Amino acid sequence: MQTTNRRRLCALTIVLSFIGAAGAQDQYPNQQIKIIVPFSAGGGTDITARLIGEQMRKTLNQTVVVDNRVGGSGMIGTNAVAKAPADGYTLLLASGEMAINPHLFPKIPYDTDKELMPLSNGVKVPNVLTVNADVPAKNIQELIAYAKANPGKLSYASSGVGNAQHLTGEMLNKMAGISVQHIPFKGASQQLADTAGKHVTYTFASIGASLPFIQSGKLRPIAVTSLTRASVLPDVGAIAEYKPLATFELVNFFGMYAPAATPDAIIRKLNATIVQALRTPEVATKLKELGFEPAPTTPEQFRDFLHAESAKFAKIIAEANVKVEQ
Repeated sequence: MQTTNRRRLCALTIVLSFIGAAGAQDQYPNQQIKIIVPFSAGGGTDITARLIGEQMRKTLNQTVVVDNRVGGSGMIGTNAVAKAPADGYTLLLASGEMAINPHLFPKIPYDTDKELMPLSNGVKVPNVLTVNADVPAKNIQELIAYAKANPGKLSYASSGVGNAQHLTGEMLNKMAGISVQHIPFKGASQQLADTAGKHVTYTFASIGASLPFIQSGKLRPIAVTSLTRASVLPDVGAIAEYKPLATFELVNFFGMYAPAATPDAIIRKLNATIVQALRTPEVATKLKELGFEPAPTTPEQFRDFLHAESAKFAKIIAEANVKVEQ
Protein backbone atom coordinates (compact mmCIF):
# COMPACT_ATOMS: atom_id res chain seq x y z
CA MET A 1 0.00 0.00 0.00
CA GLN A 2 2.80 2.40 0.90
CA THR A 3 4.57 1.65 -2.40
CA THR A 4 1.35 2.32 -4.34
CA ASN A 5 0.82 5.62 -2.52
CA ARG A 6 4.39 6.69 -3.24
CA ARG A 7 3.90 5.95 -6.94
CA ARG A 8 0.67 7.93 -6.98
CA LEU A 9 2.34 10.84 -5.19
CA CYS A 10 5.26 10.75 -7.64
CA ALA A 11 2.90 10.70 -10.64
CA LEU A 12 0.90 13.60 -9.17
CA THR A 13 4.09 15.59 -8.60
CA ILE A 14 5.13 15.09 -12.23
CA VAL A 15 1.69 16.14 -13.50
CA LEU A 16 1.67 19.24 -11.29
CA SER A 17 5.17 20.17 -12.47
CA PHE A 18 4.03 20.00 -16.09
CA ILE A 19 0.98 22.08 -15.26
CA GLY A 20 3.19 24.59 -13.45
CA ALA A 21 5.61 24.82 -16.38
CA ALA A 22 2.76 25.23 -18.84
CA GLY A 23 1.24 27.93 -16.65
CA ALA A 24 4.53 29.80 -16.48
CA GLN A 25 4.78 29.72 -20.26
CA ASP A 26 1.17 30.93 -20.64
CA GLN A 27 1.91 33.85 -18.30
CA TYR A 28 5.16 34.78 -20.05
CA PRO A 29 6.40 37.42 -19.64
CA ASN A 30 5.57 38.34 -16.05
CA GLN A 31 8.86 40.06 -15.22
CA GLN A 32 11.54 42.26 -16.79
CA ILE A 33 13.28 40.98 -19.94
CA LYS A 34 17.00 41.68 -20.36
CA ILE A 35 18.71 41.87 -23.75
CA ILE A 36 22.47 41.44 -23.37
CA VAL A 37 24.54 43.16 -26.06
CA PRO A 38 28.20 42.02 -26.07
CA PHE A 39 29.45 45.35 -27.40
CA SER A 40 29.53 48.94 -26.17
CA ALA A 41 26.61 51.35 -26.08
CA GLY A 42 26.05 53.47 -29.16
CA GLY A 43 27.21 50.88 -31.71
CA GLY A 44 25.10 49.15 -34.32
CA THR A 45 24.21 46.13 -32.18
CA ASP A 46 23.25 48.37 -29.25
CA ILE A 47 21.06 50.63 -31.39
CA THR A 48 19.34 47.63 -32.97
CA ALA A 49 18.71 46.04 -29.57
CA ARG A 50 17.17 49.23 -28.20
CA LEU A 51 14.89 49.72 -31.20
CA ILE A 52 13.66 46.13 -31.07
CA GLY A 53 13.47 46.20 -27.27
CA GLU A 54 11.23 49.26 -27.23
CA GLN A 55 8.75 47.57 -29.58
CA MET A 56 8.92 44.37 -27.51
CA ARG A 57 8.02 46.44 -24.45
CA LYS A 58 4.91 47.74 -26.18
CA THR A 59 3.83 44.35 -27.52
CA LEU A 60 4.52 42.28 -24.40
CA ASN A 61 3.55 45.03 -21.92
CA GLN A 62 6.68 44.32 -19.94
CA THR A 63 9.90 46.21 -19.17
CA VAL A 64 12.76 45.43 -21.57
CA VAL A 65 16.28 46.63 -20.73
CA VAL A 66 19.55 46.48 -22.65
CA ASP A 67 22.66 45.36 -20.76
CA ASN A 68 26.04 45.98 -22.47
CA ARG A 69 28.58 43.28 -21.50
CA VAL A 70 31.74 44.25 -23.38
CA GLY A 71 34.87 42.19 -23.97
CA GLY A 72 36.40 39.07 -25.44
CA SER A 73 35.33 39.79 -29.04
CA GLY A 74 31.73 39.45 -27.92
CA MET A 75 32.32 36.22 -26.00
CA ILE A 76 31.78 37.62 -22.47
CA GLY A 77 28.23 38.78 -23.12
CA THR A 78 27.43 35.75 -25.25
CA ASN A 79 28.59 33.35 -22.53
CA ALA A 80 26.42 35.16 -19.98
CA VAL A 81 23.33 34.31 -22.03
CA ALA A 82 24.49 30.76 -22.84
CA LYS A 83 24.72 30.07 -19.09
CA ALA A 84 21.56 31.99 -18.09
CA PRO A 85 18.29 30.33 -16.95
CA ALA A 86 16.32 29.14 -19.98
CA ASP A 87 13.16 31.05 -19.10
CA GLY A 88 13.01 33.72 -21.81
CA TYR A 89 14.06 36.59 -19.53
CA THR A 90 17.70 36.80 -20.62
CA LEU A 91 18.28 37.25 -24.35
CA LEU A 92 21.24 38.04 -26.58
CA LEU A 93 21.58 40.39 -29.52
CA ALA A 94 24.89 39.67 -31.23
CA SER A 95 26.55 40.26 -34.59
CA GLY A 96 28.37 38.14 -37.15
CA GLU A 97 31.03 37.15 -34.63
CA MET A 98 28.66 34.31 -33.72
CA ALA A 99 29.65 32.61 -36.99
CA ILE A 100 33.28 33.81 -36.95
CA ASN A 101 34.59 33.25 -33.41
CA PRO A 102 34.39 29.42 -33.41
CA HIS A 103 36.87 29.37 -36.31
CA LEU A 104 39.07 32.17 -35.03
CA PHE A 105 39.61 31.39 -31.35
CA PRO A 106 40.85 28.02 -30.08
CA LYS A 107 39.09 28.50 -26.74
CA ILE A 108 35.44 29.58 -26.50
CA PRO A 109 33.58 29.26 -23.16
CA TYR A 110 30.30 28.14 -24.75
CA ASP A 111 28.99 25.90 -27.52
CA THR A 112 26.93 28.03 -29.91
CA ASP A 113 24.87 25.14 -31.30
CA LYS A 114 24.25 23.39 -27.98
CA GLU A 115 23.81 26.33 -25.61
CA LEU A 116 22.05 29.00 -27.68
CA MET A 117 18.77 28.98 -29.57
CA PRO A 118 18.45 31.36 -32.55
CA LEU A 119 15.27 33.42 -32.28
CA SER A 120 15.38 35.57 -35.41
CA ASN A 121 17.85 37.50 -37.48
CA GLY A 122 17.37 41.20 -36.96
CA VAL A 123 19.20 43.01 -39.73
CA LYS A 124 21.74 42.39 -42.43
CA VAL A 125 24.49 44.99 -42.47
CA PRO A 126 26.31 45.39 -45.78
CA ASN A 127 29.61 47.21 -45.71
CA VAL A 128 30.59 49.75 -48.32
CA LEU A 129 33.97 49.74 -50.05
CA THR A 130 35.28 53.31 -50.30
CA VAL A 131 38.54 54.65 -51.77
CA ASN A 132 40.58 57.78 -51.15
CA ALA A 133 40.55 60.67 -53.59
CA ASP A 134 43.81 59.65 -55.28
CA VAL A 135 42.47 56.31 -56.48
CA PRO A 136 41.36 56.60 -60.12
CA ALA A 137 38.82 53.75 -59.96
CA LYS A 138 35.12 54.57 -60.11
CA ASN A 139 33.72 51.03 -59.80
CA ILE A 140 34.77 47.55 -58.66
CA GLN A 141 35.98 46.47 -62.11
CA GLU A 142 38.29 49.48 -62.35
CA LEU A 143 39.52 48.96 -58.76
CA ILE A 144 40.46 45.35 -59.48
CA ALA A 145 42.29 46.43 -62.65
CA TYR A 146 44.11 49.12 -60.63
CA ALA A 147 45.14 46.55 -58.00
CA LYS A 148 46.44 44.16 -60.65
CA ALA A 149 48.45 46.97 -62.25
CA ASN A 150 50.00 47.83 -58.87
CA PRO A 151 50.77 44.47 -57.19
CA GLY A 152 51.88 44.76 -53.59
CA LYS A 153 51.42 48.53 -53.52
CA LEU A 154 47.82 48.85 -52.30
CA SER A 155 46.30 48.38 -48.85
CA TYR A 156 42.85 48.12 -47.32
CA ALA A 157 41.64 48.95 -43.82
CA SER A 158 39.25 47.23 -41.43
CA SER A 159 38.32 47.72 -37.79
CA GLY A 160 40.25 44.68 -36.58
CA VAL A 161 41.81 41.31 -37.32
CA GLY A 162 39.30 38.56 -38.01
CA ASN A 163 36.17 40.66 -38.17
CA ALA A 164 33.71 40.65 -41.09
CA GLN A 165 35.39 43.64 -42.78
CA HIS A 166 38.82 41.98 -42.69
CA LEU A 167 37.36 38.75 -44.07
CA THR A 168 35.55 40.67 -46.81
CA GLY A 169 38.87 42.07 -47.98
CA GLU A 170 40.46 38.60 -47.98
CA MET A 171 37.48 37.21 -49.88
CA LEU A 172 37.89 39.94 -52.51
CA ASN A 173 41.62 39.18 -52.77
CA LYS A 174 40.83 35.51 -53.39
CA MET A 175 37.92 35.88 -55.79
CA ALA A 176 39.40 38.76 -57.81
CA GLY A 177 42.93 37.37 -57.93
CA ILE A 178 44.55 40.42 -56.35
CA SER A 179 46.97 40.91 -53.46
CA VAL A 180 46.11 43.91 -51.28
CA GLN A 181 47.61 44.23 -47.80
CA HIS A 182 45.32 44.34 -44.78
CA ILE A 183 45.78 47.20 -42.27
CA PRO A 184 43.74 46.67 -39.06
CA PHE A 185 42.49 49.53 -36.90
CA LYS A 186 40.68 49.58 -33.55
CA GLY A 187 37.54 51.25 -34.81
CA ALA A 188 35.69 52.60 -37.83
CA SER A 189 36.46 56.28 -37.22
CA GLN A 190 40.24 55.82 -37.44
CA GLN A 191 40.16 53.44 -40.40
CA LEU A 192 37.95 55.85 -42.35
CA ALA A 193 40.04 58.87 -41.38
CA ASP A 194 43.28 57.19 -42.46
CA THR A 195 41.76 56.11 -45.75
CA ALA A 196 40.50 59.65 -46.37
CA GLY A 197 43.98 60.88 -45.43
CA LYS A 198 45.43 58.67 -48.19
CA HIS A 199 47.41 56.46 -45.83
CA VAL A 200 45.33 53.49 -46.98
CA THR A 201 44.00 52.80 -50.49
CA TYR A 202 40.52 51.63 -49.60
CA THR A 203 38.43 50.39 -46.71
CA PHE A 204 35.39 48.32 -45.85
CA ALA A 205 33.15 49.92 -43.21
CA SER A 206 29.51 50.14 -42.27
CA ILE A 207 27.40 52.44 -44.39
CA GLY A 208 26.33 54.49 -41.36
CA ALA A 209 29.91 55.24 -40.36
CA SER A 210 30.98 55.88 -43.96
CA LEU A 211 28.20 58.24 -44.99
CA PRO A 212 29.72 61.47 -43.54
CA PHE A 213 32.97 60.80 -45.43
CA ILE A 214 31.07 60.01 -48.63
CA GLN A 215 28.83 63.06 -48.35
CA SER A 216 31.81 65.35 -47.71
CA GLY A 217 33.63 63.97 -50.74
CA LYS A 218 36.57 62.69 -48.70
CA LEU A 219 35.86 59.10 -49.75
CA ARG A 220 34.37 57.72 -52.96
CA PRO A 221 32.00 54.76 -52.70
CA ILE A 222 32.89 51.93 -55.06
CA ALA A 223 30.49 49.13 -54.13
CA VAL A 224 28.50 47.49 -51.34
CA THR A 225 29.16 43.95 -50.14
CA SER A 226 25.58 42.65 -50.29
CA LEU A 227 24.19 40.83 -53.32
CA THR A 228 21.92 43.78 -54.09
CA ARG A 229 22.23 47.52 -53.61
CA ALA A 230 21.57 49.10 -50.23
CA SER A 231 18.44 51.26 -50.00
CA VAL A 232 20.38 54.12 -48.41
CA LEU A 233 22.96 54.12 -51.28
CA PRO A 234 20.82 53.36 -54.35
CA ASP A 235 23.40 54.73 -56.81
CA VAL A 236 26.22 52.53 -55.54
CA GLY A 237 26.43 49.13 -57.18
CA ALA A 238 27.00 45.81 -55.46
CA ILE A 239 30.30 43.98 -55.96
CA ALA A 240 28.15 41.11 -57.27
CA GLU A 241 26.98 43.27 -60.19
CA TYR A 242 30.42 42.69 -61.72
CA LYS A 243 29.79 39.36 -63.50
CA PRO A 244 33.08 37.62 -62.60
CA LEU A 245 32.13 38.20 -58.93
CA ALA A 246 28.40 37.47 -59.28
CA THR A 247 28.34 35.28 -56.16
CA PHE A 248 30.18 37.79 -53.96
CA GLU A 249 28.31 38.49 -50.75
CA LEU A 250 29.60 39.08 -47.26
CA VAL A 251 27.51 41.04 -44.81
CA ASN A 252 27.46 41.46 -41.09
CA PHE A 253 24.24 40.60 -39.28
CA PHE A 254 22.67 41.32 -35.91
CA GLY A 255 20.39 38.59 -34.57
CA MET A 256 18.70 37.53 -31.33
CA TYR A 257 19.18 34.37 -29.27
CA ALA A 258 17.91 32.71 -26.10
CA PRO A 259 19.43 29.94 -23.94
CA ALA A 260 19.00 26.63 -25.78
CA ALA A 261 16.61 24.94 -23.32
CA THR A 262 14.03 27.77 -23.46
CA PRO A 263 10.55 26.23 -23.93
CA ASP A 264 9.32 26.20 -27.51
CA ALA A 265 6.17 28.19 -26.68
CA ILE A 266 8.33 31.05 -25.39
CA ILE A 267 10.67 30.79 -28.39
CA ARG A 268 7.70 31.15 -30.76
CA LYS A 269 6.26 34.07 -28.80
CA LEU A 270 9.59 35.88 -28.83
CA ASN A 271 10.10 35.22 -32.53
CA ALA A 272 6.68 36.64 -33.39
CA THR A 273 7.37 39.71 -31.24
CA ILE A 274 10.80 40.35 -32.81
CA VAL A 275 9.44 39.92 -36.34
CA GLN A 276 6.59 42.33 -35.57
CA ALA A 277 9.08 44.87 -34.19
CA LEU A 278 11.26 44.73 -37.31
CA ARG A 279 8.22 45.20 -39.56
CA THR A 280 7.07 48.28 -37.68
CA PRO A 281 7.47 51.17 -40.17
CA GLU A 282 9.13 53.45 -37.60
CA VAL A 283 11.75 50.84 -36.68
CA ALA A 284 12.37 49.75 -40.29
CA THR A 285 12.89 53.36 -41.37
CA LYS A 286 15.39 54.11 -38.60
CA LEU A 287 17.34 50.94 -39.35
CA LYS A 288 17.51 51.67 -43.07
CA GLU A 289 18.75 55.20 -42.38
CA LEU A 290 21.72 53.55 -40.64
CA GLY A 291 22.39 51.34 -43.65
CA PHE A 292 20.85 48.27 -41.99
CA GLU A 293 18.40 46.07 -43.89
CA PRO A 294 15.67 44.51 -41.69
CA ALA A 295 15.75 40.73 -42.26
CA PRO A 296 13.45 38.88 -39.82
CA THR A 297 13.35 35.08 -40.00
CA THR A 298 11.93 32.04 -38.29
CA PRO A 299 14.21 30.34 -35.74
CA GLU A 300 14.84 27.54 -38.24
CA GLN A 301 15.72 29.93 -41.06
CA PHE A 302 18.10 31.82 -38.80
CA ARG A 303 19.85 28.60 -37.72
CA ASP A 304 20.32 27.56 -41.35
CA PHE A 305 21.68 31.02 -42.18
CA LEU A 306 24.14 30.83 -39.27
CA HIS A 307 25.43 27.46 -40.42
CA ALA A 308 25.91 28.73 -43.99
CA GLU A 309 27.71 31.87 -42.80
CA SER A 310 29.86 29.82 -40.44
CA ALA A 311 31.00 27.58 -43.31
CA LYS A 312 31.78 30.64 -45.44
CA PHE A 313 33.84 32.33 -42.73
CA ALA A 314 35.66 29.09 -41.90
CA LYS A 315 36.82 28.79 -45.50
CA ILE A 316 38.03 32.40 -45.71
CA ILE A 317 39.87 32.17 -42.37
CA ALA A 318 41.59 28.94 -43.40
CA GLU A 319 42.56 30.09 -46.90
CA ALA A 320 43.87 33.46 -45.69
CA ASN A 321 45.50 31.87 -42.62
CA VAL A 322 43.97 34.50 -40.33
CA LYS A 323 45.34 34.28 -36.80
CA VAL A 324 44.47 36.21 -33.65
CA GLU A 325 45.96 36.25 -30.15
CA GLN A 326 43.74 35.06 -27.32
